[in-house]
Amino acid sequence: MAEGLTDEEMVGAVRKWVSCFVVDLDLCPFAGRELSSNRVRFVATGATTEEGLLRALRGELELLEGDAAIETTLLIHSEVLRDFYDYNQFLDLADDLLKQMDLEGVYQIASFHPGYQFSGTQPGDAENCTNRSPYPLLHLLREASVERAISSYPDIDQVPVRNTERMNALGSQLLRRLWSASFDI
Repeated sequence: MAEGLTDEEMVGAVRKWVSCFVVDLDLCPFAGRELSSNRVRFVATGATTEEGLLRALRGELELLEGDAAIETTLLIHSEVLRDFYDYNQFLDLADDLLKQMDLEGVYQIASFHPGYQFSGTQPGDAENCTNRSPYPLLHLLREASVERAISSYPDIDQVPVRNTERMNALGSQLLRRLWSASFDI
């Protein structure tokens, strides 16, 4: 449990971050629809090891396989992979799990972390905020849904470019305040 918060408080913080940062800044053109439709599952794992997180990830993938009403899951893991570089290395294990479960191409895992840093950027660069979250998390997405959303969205390739431009225009100082306020509970 991060900083003495309960699982419920962490879920609330991440939900608020999605609403007030991701949706309000239009970082993901699809997030608002799924959030308002209550098709996003938020779950704190309590995992304290990579093995525990892999078990939680497997369980969430199995749950998604069995429940079409859940569009996507944000798997919050505040007690493991706090270091971004360790987290980034773990993503290979997560992809390996998709292969082991024969779910490659069925689901994809998007990555968000408080210390997210794109290659070629400095830690304080504003554009890193597009993938920064209150806690380390794995975003499990249904590939078919992603493909449908992408095919119906004009200029989808421009979303990351637009997001980077928006973050840079807002600037690091303002973004830090907005980001913190978006999940302050």
